[in-house]
Amino acid sequence: MGGGSGNAVFPHVTLSVMPRRGEDGSGLLFPTAGGSANQHAGGRSAGGGRAARRSGKDAPLADRIRPETLDELLGQDEVLGEGRPLRRAIEADRLPSIILWGPPGSGKTTLAHVIRRRTSSHFEAMSAVLSGVKELRELLKEAEDRLAREGRRTILFIDEIHRYNKAQQDALLSHVESGDVTLIGATTENPSFEVNAALLSRCRVVVLKPLDAGQLESVLRRALADVDRGLASLSPKVDDDALGFLAAASDGDARTALNVLEMAVTNAPAQEDGTRRVDLAAMQEAFARKALLYDRAGEEHYNIISALHKSIRNSDADAGLYWLARMLEAGEDPLYVARRLVRFASEDVGMADPQALVVAMAAQQAVHFIGMPEGALALAQLVVYLSAAPRSNALYVAYSEAAQDALTTRAEPVPLWIRNAPTPLMKQLGYGRGYRYAHDEEEGVSQMESLPDALRDRRYYRPTERGAEAEAAARLEAARLIRRRGTGGGRTP
Repeated sequence: MGGGSGNAVFPHVTLSVMPRRGEDGSGLLFPTAGGSANQHAGGRSAGGGRAARRSGKDAPLADRIRPETLDELLGQDEVLGEGRPLRRAIEADRLPSIILWGPPGSGKTTLAHVIRRRTSSHFEAMSAVLSGVKELRELLKEAEDRLAREGRRTILFIDEIHRYNKAQQDALLSHVESGDVTLIGATTENPSFEVNAALLSRCRVVVLKPLDAGQLESVLRRALADVDRGLASLSPKVDDDALGFLAAASDGDARTALNVLEMAVTNAPAQEDGTRRVDLAAMQEAFARKALLYDRAGEEHYNIISALHKSIRNSDADAGLYWLARMLEAGEDPLYVARRLVRFASEDVGMADPQALVVAMAAQQAVHFIGMPEGALALAQLVVYLSAAPRSNALYVAYSEAAQDALTTRAEPVPLWIRNAPTPLMKQLGYGRGYRYAHDEEEGVSQMESLPDALRDRRYYRPTERGAEAEAAARLEAARLIRRRGTGGGRTP
């Protein structure tokens, strides 16, 4: 998932316009439409800075229409509904340190904005993209002094906290633990991976979900109807199917939806009666091309490749094709996908259909040879082939058990009769003595053991009865019986 700034239900101004601390006396990420910050919130005034100049009518729709109360914030009833612990903590102004985790447009920054308007604590906000350890330590020292001098605590909102390195996150630890600051961290990445365990243990993780299509449509209609902060002054007439398309195509991201809506309405020509009509075709044109929710280096990358693998394992070709398309259309390296499918051919199909590995390698070569987008069809063919193939993980289990023995048991010497004997000395020492050449045997199998004594009779590969593996199982069992025949299970020589 991407880590863009302003990840909120109604996103704020772009973080790149945030003034440096002291430039306008603000240091805030949340200039309000009215011009100055809510005074009782104790944040620094936003008057006069570049951020403040963007907070009026010239600000993006997504910023102007931002909710200002918990009731206006849609789509997070599981954590912010009436009676929920987080809502009670916000209303009582007793907020603990929290990490807000959710996809772009789910409400992380907006929730911080609402908290800022309600709290009596001093409120500071900063972007992890734009600030370093020096700025962070200065702010934390001020918070410590403020608490000692005034008895007033500080709430610190850090957007994209996953961008902080270990040293920067460590700088927060003692101040969060001592209560000098109450931390609100916002991230689109899984905090289990991106936030230090020590800091994470001092915070509560709040998971925000993407808005569904119905909630997004409500957001859009609110923006169309709002005269002061929305688009109503432009007399928009947006067709229902156009709104439905936008709500469905925005992947739960209100910022995306509002930005596209604003573009579509402002670019629509005014009719004779002053209205601006936006139909489905115009909305699709404004939307241009859907930016798929995907991050080649983030959690969503692993979520989707997992979905692809498990869909094929469950013989669901349709689901496999969908997840394949999600990856390829979002720009994933097709050779990465091919490598994962080659692995699947051995791990999940294996000897049940040995041809699967051949087909997988052919698809990999096709992608490498013809490139994209044509190579997508070779991968699609492979997904369908693997979905329809019989299943066996016997190879995977067998190798895992053999590897475990190789790593955890004594390194047993190779039996003399199957050792190589390239020199006279080795032959004198018995290397190769008693070796029986399988091709000289009547049935092509000799009565000779090949495992060390300590691992005698170990069975790693236990074939299934599925597909071609049943035939392989029969041949291997026959060979095992031949090796044991006439020796009472003993070994030769």
